[in-house]
Amino acid sequence: MSGLCGWMGHGASSADNEALLATMAAPLGRFDGVPVRRLAGRRSAAAVAARPASSHVWQQDGLTVAVWGQARIAATPAAGETLAAELAAAWRQDPDAVCARLSGAFSLCILDEARGEALLAIDRTGTQPLVYQLAGETLVFASSSDALVRHPSTPGRIDPQGLYNYVYFHMVPGPGTVYRDQQRLLPGECLRYRQGALEKRSYWQIRFDEQTGPSFEELKEEFLRILKDSVREAGEGEKVGAFLSGGTDSSTIAGILTQVGGRPADTYSIGFEAEGYDEMEYARLASRHFGTAHHEYYVTPDDVVAAIPQVAAIFDQPFGNASAVPAFYCAQMARRDGVTRMFGGDGGDELFGGNERYAKQHVFALYDKVPGLLRKALLEPAVFNFPAGGMIKPIRKARSYIEQASVPMPARLETYNLLGRYGPEQVFAADFLASADTGGPLASLRETYAKQPSASLINQMLALDLKVTLADNDLPKVTRACELAGVEVAFPFLNDAMVEFSTRLTAKQKLNGQKLRWFFKEALRGFLPDEIITKQKHGFGLPFGVWLQKHQPLQDLAYDSLSALRGRGIVRAEFIDELLGRHLKEHPGYHGTMVWVLMMMEQWFRQRPVSPGPHA
Repeated sequence: MSGLCGWMGHGASSADNEALLATMAAPLGRFDGVPVRRLAGRRSAAAVAARPASSHVWQQDGLTVAVWGQARIAATPAAGETLAAELAAAWRQDPDAVCARLSGAFSLCILDEARGEALLAIDRTGTQPLVYQLAGETLVFASSSDALVRHPSTPGRIDPQGLYNYVYFHMVPGPGTVYRDQQRLLPGECLRYRQGALEKRSYWQIRFDEQTGPSFEELKEEFLRILKDSVREAGEGEKVGAFLSGGTDSSTIAGILTQVGGRPADTYSIGFEAEGYDEMEYARLASRHFGTAHHEYYVTPDDVVAAIPQVAAIFDQPFGNASAVPAFYCAQMARRDGVTRMFGGDGGDELFGGNERYAKQHVFALYDKVPGLLRKALLEPAVFNFPAGGMIKPIRKARSYIEQASVPMPARLETYNLLGRYGPEQVFAADFLASADTGGPLASLRETYAKQPSASLINQMLALDLKVTLADNDLPKVTRACELAGVEVAFPFLNDAMVEFSTRLTAKQKLNGQKLRWFFKEALRGFLPDEIITKQKHGFGLPFGVWLQKHQPLQDLAYDSLSALRGRGIVRAEFIDELLGRHLKEHPGYHGTMVWVLMMMEQWFRQRPVSPGPHA
């Protein structure tokens, strides 16, 4: 995991920046220090595994430039010049053009004492985070909220809105955090500090070219070339392994890694002894097909109990995606084999149209094409006024379809949102709910969705998912799980060239009728086994709800966590009783998700020296 922490503003002297430089150059995976002194606190396993080669630092005449991650620069640095030195020259020439010269996964900070300015930026897909806060006229920034709240000028005060958003989304979406006044940079965003004031802008935003272009064969050739280059670049100088779930993305990465590496790739898979959750047969199929050196581990309920406090601690925001646990055990297995960097297949669905909801929303969008007068005067009265319609299955389905299709995007994506199904008033304590905006989550979705007003429906959803599904959820999940295990992670599908290539595919090449990721699958037909091309998407889903019914230590941990949560003034005690009683017995898989989300919130609180309540 990348890391840096620093400040800029009144009182930040050259000596402070020299201390910052020493902190940033240290061979640690995460920097929990600030200028002048190193902060005490948690050190992750990744701190031991990471190397200073992942950082580029340059300092001269009051100018400090630091880059962390797998960054590349548009032009090859001059002989003897480092990447950071090239960026320093670019900053002096044109500060507004610096970010556009960088590619890859990176976080960047530039501190310029002479100008009294600073620049912060992260990569285009948000792989490397930066958190910041303005304390008076001082900019305080870090790679994690955990580091930021340790600075004396930016103590952590819990934001009820952040907690509400967490329960709604099962993560805290950017740019907000779980702390008041803290913000995160969004993907492709930079922040300029000038004499106590902040200016934030997008230096890059995805744009789709939906016009018909080259032939399928030409696109296929370009796609495969970029894919091989992406895998090759991502593995430079590292002992590489790959997550392998047996899906199209991870199988593709495993196959290409074997090709470009000239030897069997080391692949790692997780299984579960639970019906409907184990996908190991597909991972084995992919391994046999490509001839990888395959490694397997079956996660047990005891493993989950052991991992929960560690997983809660490694995330700087409450995080409720349960598949972080199997991702951690998978990465840990690789670390024990000497792997230093894991490849994740994340991004393929969001670039090429692979999520089931894309096809589902396409069906709902067809209703918009029916003339409004016909809908209101004929169809809807006939369906909703049909005698005993609730007893007739086709009529019930028609009513459900019309009700969902009538909800505008992107709110329609949250039709089955778990918090929405329970009702916020049933879940949250009244005082807590009064301090949060219940419309905030949907407002944030609408804001992101509106950034692509002229794009087709599929591309609007892809752009939304690049932020909400990837940057806010899947990338932190895998990155933090790997950090906990002590390995780095790279995402070859998120190579900038691959992202740009995906924007030139037509909407139909992504979603062809009801055929998801049509181009991707056709381009890899013959390379991937047919069984994998046609399989349903799954991944490393954790059977938590099923195991919760049978495994006493897991029950004890969950029940103890939710019992403690009662005293924080966030969730109604009556809802917790109903959740653990009636709801969980009715449908353990469905309601077990909320148990997990609330349990991980309580576990997150236990790992941190913040006020136990939401109104700190």
